[in-house]
Amino acid sequence: MATKICSNGHKFEKTSDCPVCPICSSKEMQEKFGAEFPKIGAPASRALDSIGISHMADLAKVTEQELLDLHGFGPKALELLRHKLREMGISFKK
Repeated sequence: MATKICSNGHKFEKTSDCPVCPICSSKEMQEKFGAEFPKIGAPASRALDSIGISHMADLAKVTEQELLDLHGFGPKALELLRHKLREMGISFKK
């Protein structure tokens, strides 16, 4: 695992060549998605951002499998979103 330092001075460990600072990315995604979304983690948030999801209601346009096929999105994030959608009376696309 390599120790990296981002342009903001955060030190972080990565096993891949991915240059994304998890600290900066987490803050950026929290600002972008706000309190509407459950805390699903920066990689999963970036995955949603990459397909234009910006509100919980947008998730009704995609299937669970489409989300799982995204890089950085996994079963834990899916379950957190599924639970939140149920509370809102919304479901993923069938």
